[in-house]
Amino acid sequence: MSIDIIFARRSIRKFKEQEVEEEKLNKIIESGMAAPSSRNIKPWHLVTITERETLNRLAEAHPYGKMLFQATAAIAVCGDTNVSPDYWIQDCSAVTENILIAAAALDLGACWLGCHPREERVSSIKKILSIPDNIGVLSLIAIGYPAENKEARTQYDKSRDHRQIW
Repeated sequence: MSIDIIFARRSIRKFKEQEVEEEKLNKIIESGMAAPSSRNIKPWHLVTITERETLNRLAEAHPYGKMLFQATAAIAVCGDTNVSPDYWIQDCSAVTENILIAAAALDLGACWLGCHPREERVSSIKKILSIPDNIGVLSLIAIGYPAENKEARTQYDKSRDHRQIW
């Protein structure tokens, strides 16, 4: 895999009805858990959802979740706040990015749906997925075979690239 996969990763919001194979989901989960974490604590827990009824409930619960009505899979990226009260958000953000890049590398589409720190999103998702109180929900990631094609691109902005000093 080349670095170009980072530029090819785009937010996909339209999906085909084709199911994502279990092997690809397993590889995506494994890739997510290859993320770095503060002090190597690895506070993450991932909930993979492929049941249509649950995907639909999540789509209704998240204000930007309409794409979950089409996606054939989703992953809730969660963090144990007892294990890492200070860095679970950063650690789970790294997991989320790894998942997005892995999906692109497997010719799948994916889109990050933010949950934390919006308590109304977190609480409704926790209820739907039976997530314990001490677990935070950072993100939902819609996954499926893309029904839209977006060109690879860079978002490099020279005005934000500071060298040595600001």
